[in-house]
Amino acid sequence: MSADSAEAVYQTTGARHTTPPGKRSGATKLELIGVGKEFRTKRAHTQALEGIDLTIQDGEFVSVIGRSGCGKTTLLRMLAGLLSPTTGQILVEGKSLWNGSKADTSVVSQLGVVFQEANLFPWYSVAENIALPLQLRGDDKASRLARAQELADLVGLGGFERSYPRELSGGMRQRVAIARALSIRPKLLLMDEPFGALDALTRERMNLELQRIALATNATVVFITHDITEAVFLGDRVVHLTPRPGRIAQIKTIGFQKPRSIDVETEPEFGAIARDLRHALDEDEKR
Repeated sequence: MSADSAEAVYQTTGARHTTPPGKRSGATKLELIGVGKEFRTKRAHTQALEGIDLTIQDGEFVSVIGRSGCGKTTLLRMLAGLLSPTTGQILVEGKSLWNGSKADTSVVSQLGVVFQEANLFPWYSVAENIALPLQLRGDDKASRLARAQELADLVGLGGFERSYPRELSGGMRQRVAIARALSIRPKLLLMDEPFGALDALTRERMNLELQRIALATNATVVFITHDITEAVFLGDRVVHLTPRPGRIAQIKTIGFQKPRSIDVETEPEFGAIARDLRHALDEDEKR
């Protein structure tokens, strides 16, 4: 789908739904042009993604949904510099992330990534885990610990800086992972179902916290999830990928003003958007 055709499927559902967030900012943070991924073995090949065209603007929060096997995680791994695309280009602030099959380390170093598992070092304290990317790039101890303190406060872990991962709940460990990803002040925050392993109430609280953090830092976020309500609650736009090969089926603009309270999920407009997306995913399953 081209950028123009993707633009054509933007949808609004009420007076509060205005111009897509990307149209307000003017600064392009991420651009995907004809991106595809094919996996080949001696016996077979699989077209995981095909013809992905997408532009994301500075400060925009984009949720990506789709049926299992549609290529959501493959897409995020390509954006994170972990898996090279077979076709197309990925540009971060106009600079190519991939040169053939090799990722540009100068671009990768400006990306923050959060996975479903927090992947913390158990022998490091909260502050040390948060500051690890700064340590790896050679920042001095005083500046990296100051940054860790700042981020611990931002994600609601003030007072737990000296605690260890085993002493934290699952939600608290994910807060550490988010803070660690933010430590380098990334140009782009990439999140692959970061709350998928949490219980429903903790997940709801983490959605509120992530919204607060994203607004406080003006982060540009690509958020992979299988949860439609979560995608709509957090997203400025929701990108729906079709089953294999993954293509952009539609892009919905979510125009509810931020910050959003959980109560927004009870509004008729919110329910209508979620139902439309759920119906589209159900139709995907029948194909």
